Amino acid sequence: MANRHSSFGTIAKSLSHRQLRVNELIKRKLSEIFQRLEIQNSDLKDVSITIAAVNCSSDLKIARVYVLPLGGIEVDKAIKGLNSSRNEIKHQLGKTLELKYVPQLRFLADKTFDYIEETERLLSDPTVQKDIRS
Repeated sequence: MANRHSSFGTIAKSLSHRQLRVNELIKRKLSEIFQRLEIQNSDLKDVSITIAAVNCSSDLKIARVYVLPLGGIEVDKAIKGLNSSRNEIKHQLGKTLELKYVPQLRFLADKTFDYIEETERLLSDPTVQKDIRS
């Protein structure tokens, strides 16, 4: 089964206990870094970043970080800013993580709310409503 991202994290069946622990640890530490505003990037100035989920590869060398910027900034601009600052973020993360290797970070847009809106739109369709009531 492939790993899939959702608003509730990762499908736990396909992940080891260690991966789950590292995912949560990285998520917590990144949140602290973003709260302290330790990133020097003009694209991210005055932007709050919400981390929806972190998915590490099985060897813990790559971490896909699903984020959602708040404050009206364009998602693509925030993702670009985060990815351009990923070495600086990785350095900050390495100071606080107690892991042998700090994973390479890849920031991706969290599409969960888009999926929810699409599902709500589909469920509100009169044809679907008719089928539900039958």
